[in-house]
Amino acid sequence: MIARRTVLTIAGGGAAALLAAPTAHAAAPSSVRLPAPTGHRQVATRSVHLIDRQRQDPFAPVPAPRELMVQLWYPARSVDGGPAAAYTSPRVAAAVEAGLGLPAGLVGRLRGHAVTGAPAGVPAGVPGGGPLVLFSPGRTGIRAGATALAEELASRGFVVAAVDHTYDAAAVEFPDGRLVAGNLPAEPEDWDAQDRKEVAARAADLRFVAERLARLLPGTAGRPVGVLGHSLGGAAAAEAMRQDRRFAAGLDLDGGLFGSTVPRTGLDRPFLLLNSLEDHDTWRLFREHHHAWGRQLRITGAGHLTATDIPHLAGPGRLDQVWDPATHGAFLGTVAARRGTEVVRAYVAAFFERFLLLRPGGGLLDAPSGRYPEVVHQWSRNGS
Repeated sequence: MIARRTVLTIAGGGAAALLAAPTAHAAAPSSVRLPAPTGHRQVATRSVHLIDRQRQDPFAPVPAPRELMVQLWYPARSVDGGPAAAYTSPRVAAAVEAGLGLPAGLVGRLRGHAVTGAPAGVPAGVPGGGPLVLFSPGRTGIRAGATALAEELASRGFVVAAVDHTYDAAAVEFPDGRLVAGNLPAEPEDWDAQDRKEVAARAADLRFVAERLARLLPGTAGRPVGVLGHSLGGAAAAEAMRQDRRFAAGLDLDGGLFGSTVPRTGLDRPFLLLNSLEDHDTWRLFREHHHAWGRQLRITGAGHLTATDIPHLAGPGRLDQVWDPATHGAFLGTVAARRGTEVVRAYVAAFFERFLLLRPGGGLLDAPSGRYPEVVHQWSRNGS
């Protein structure tokens, strides 16, 4: 039996605590293609290495400044002739495969639609111009873990920055070749204390990245920033909003609001809960105290990993044979991978277009939609 807390804290990069090692696999396919983005912009990607010299890493085995890898997806002027971007590095892919029980080499065969090194839609080939949206993966998740969603937002004009939370992510590879594996406890003695420590570190990461990117990316300084996260990343997104008013709108993809005071204080800016579970204690508490625009929407048939790229690997990786039925159901649900991606993309894009681009859209966030009948509107608040 999988506890709700486990489902809401383990994330897209690895579920090793739940899985037995696989015995054998059929040959992996030559490639697995993520759904193409639907926006009008072509998409490029690049990675940035950032060092916060004002902060010691709370998880490093020896004292050192906090180092982060950040991946950007952005609208490109042209992608003609540009090399297709790798999903992640071979060594990080191997760590993800080991954690999830996937065949060796399968993650390396996953392909998105962005290119590397394409000129951005602004001068000098530097990403910028559109609103910035930061993404925090789930616990043990890697920055590439929601590539399909990031590419969709970039195709609609946003600059998306996904953060590898070092020592939390399954593995982080730095430009000098260092590979840093995750070292967080799978079953801490005190979950509440561990949640507070991890969410505090993640929120500080998000604030630092927002500050640095405002200086690095032209056109973003002084503009509202969006923030979203999956699983524990959702709690980090909420906590970052509580601490920093530069985050104008936030979104939680199936994450319990652990490790933060947000459930007891609410927020004064728009926040969306987009969930697979029917409800959660931290969400109920949040609803009582939130005092701005808010929604809680449930995707029926979704699993905890529906918002990530993992469902697209589930069939080729035969996870129905590797994971026990309870794990498979909780993490992947019953919705088809492509349909799950389509639904998540639609609602995430509608939210950020509404609050960062000030486009109200067709009311997708305000009432049930015949186009997306699996989405149930569970709670609504239109602000104070």
